[in-house]
Amino acid sequence: MSDNQCGSCSSANSCSSAGEGACSPEDKKLADRLARIKNIIVVLSGKGGVGKSAVAANLAVGLSLAGKHTGLLDVDVHGPSIPRILGLTEAQIHAEPDYVEPVPFNKNLWVISLGFMLPSPSQAVIWRGPVKIGVIRQFVQDVTWGDLDYLIVDCPPGTGDEPLSAIQTLGPRAKALIVTTPQSVAIDDVRRSVSFCAEVETEVLGLVENMSGYVCSHCGQVENIFQNGGGQDLAKEMNVPFLGAIPLDPQMVLAGDNGEPLLANNSESPAAKAMDEIVQKVMQATG
Repeated sequence: MSDNQCGSCSSANSCSSAGEGACSPEDKKLADRLARIKNIIVVLSGKGGVGKSAVAANLAVGLSLAGKHTGLLDVDVHGPSIPRILGLTEAQIHAEPDYVEPVPFNKNLWVISLGFMLPSPSQAVIWRGPVKIGVIRQFVQDVTWGDLDYLIVDCPPGTGDEPLSAIQTLGPRAKALIVTTPQSVAIDDVRRSVSFCAEVETEVLGLVENMSGYVCSHCGQVENIFQNGGGQDLAKEMNVPFLGAIPLDPQMVLAGDNGEPLLANNSESPAAKAMDEIVQKVMQATG
């Protein structure tokens, strides 16, 4: 591929042969996969324990229920929780030497996670950076995603190998959705996540504040157990869109534990309604 062609290639940032005159077969395969995906959203968080994977899973489910062909890619190599959240812990992938088929959740949502390949959910993954980077690339390059409206990528917390590798592999069209909670320690970490996105030249699609208040299981009212408004204030400070606040809802916690995504099974709960508003804003922002 010529330099001019490389400049217009969605995989130029991750191409091992960029500017050398021709794509390798692997790079061409990656570019072909990415060319069939309209929107790529990488879900990040500055720290663990903010409910990032639950937000990523429900975002993917919400998009699929809206009729969007959606892929959900779990690149949290050391803690792949997407299979449990979606009730797919018993699912097995079909792999051939040159391709892997994703696991269907419904007619519009397909999922890939390292969790599908482990002998048990408690199996530890002890890999160094280069191995993790190679697996993430294979999950994009070798999976038969087909034509997608959205690829949602659930990254581990922080700004380490996995988020960096995912963004480099997915190319400049990837956008970041950052999840936080109202506590000051989480807000501080979001500043680092926004800074990370600036460093890797990735647009921040928006900020989501999770666990924003608590939904009373008796009366259904939302009570603030942390300071509220921190996410919205930070979004204004960092000049990024604020997509919404999701209350800490016992129904959402139970849904994740039972492998029954809230948007697919209890769309009238306060957390589900908040999540649905975020899904609508994401669709509006991405066309």
